[in-house]
Amino acid sequence: MGRAVGESIFCLTFIELYAIYYIFMQNRNLSNLRRLRQTLRRLLQDLERSLAEVFGRSPLVKGNVYELARKCGKANCVCTRGELHRSMVLTWSEGGKSRLVSIRPDRLGELKEKSEAYLRFRRARARVTEISREIVAVLDQIEKLRREEP
Repeated sequence: MGRAVGESIFCLTFIELYAIYYIFMQNRNLSNLRRLRQTLRRLLQDLERSLAEVFGRSPLVKGNVYELARKCGKANCVCTRGELHRSMVLTWSEGGKSRLVSIRPDRLGELKEKSEAYLRFRRARARVTEISREIVAVLDQIEKLRREEP
């Protein structure tokens, strides 16, 4: 009978320790789930802010506007003495090649604004991609914590 009592005490101790461990893990999982859900909410807010730029309606022009200073190549021109010819240009890449076009002064403001809008759009697009990857990683962690064995 002494052996049976010892085995019973061992079993009860084991069950109690398992229950304590299970409760500890449940609390830890709940704490981790809470943290992951907060992270997910923050990411969704970041996504909403980034999409605000994407949902804009203003036209976009791919490329950069800048001032080009160059020499013309004529022997007697002032540019040979350092006074370079200046013009505003729009440059972009198309089919792997750089393109360049001069901008008329009356279109400078418009094209500069549209090219800046394009740059903001591309940054927002990249951020949406980055946030999407982060969201999937958080969702994977949430799934792992919530999943039970069948």
